[in-house]
Amino acid sequence: MMRALLERDILPDLVVGTSIGAINGALIAADPTADTVERLEKVWTNLEDTGVFASSIISQAASLVRTKTHLHSNAPLRKLLVKTLPANFSDLPIRFECVAASIERAAEHWFNSGPLVEAILASCAVPGILPPVKIGDEHFIDGGTVNSIPIGHAVAMGAKTVYVLHVGRIERPLTRPRNIWEVAMIAFEVARRHRVARDLATLPEGTTAHVLPTGETEKWNNPKQLRYRNFAAAHARIQQAYEATSAYLDAISS
Repeated sequence: MMRALLERDILPDLVVGTSIGAINGALIAADPTADTVERLEKVWTNLEDTGVFASSIISQAASLVRTKTHLHSNAPLRKLLVKTLPANFSDLPIRFECVAASIERAAEHWFNSGPLVEAILASCAVPGILPPVKIGDEHFIDGGTVNSIPIGHAVAMGAKTVYVLHVGRIERPLTRPRNIWEVAMIAFEVARRHRVARDLATLPEGTTAHVLPTGETEKWNNPKQLRYRNFAAAHARIQQAYEATSAYLDAISS
């Protein structure tokens, strides 16, 4: 999606991100160029080489027994981010904000100043997968639990034209759950999609939001989406999103 935008000289004045979007968004805010897009593609198509989720089932079980809360340490991800990103929000040439969920306040919290890496780790601390991140007196978990596609926040910050770069789930129609696992999944999907739909339906006059297409065709409840360490299809999904978004942008500009 970002490659398609850059090829048409559509550059951001503001970037807001949630969870994995906080990682991608921070890199784009640091350097919104084709070189950054290429670097991101290399990261996501070769994630096994980073060691972020590199542990056996036995070591994951040991981690869960030891911590009682998560399967993986966030140390490898921290190392990757420190090597890749500036130290502070103020070092970014483009304004960037990311959201995490405060456990103690049961509320979303937006980070826009101070150390950058800790804020991103908080935003992508997927419950059960990565540990909560302590910042100050609070503990934070993945921002997707409170604001997975922050259109409303971008608008509140003054955005008049919003481009939504999402991971594809909102394009897939929901169906009746068939087992207890799908009950939990569909409940979360209904909650997150309801907020996105509300934000889109209540855009202020003069504000436009473009939900860029991913070209995704898989069903929402495909069991493969639960395999969070499997990035085998990353390259194909990146390419289909590029093609779908390119066609969309050309259509709206014609």
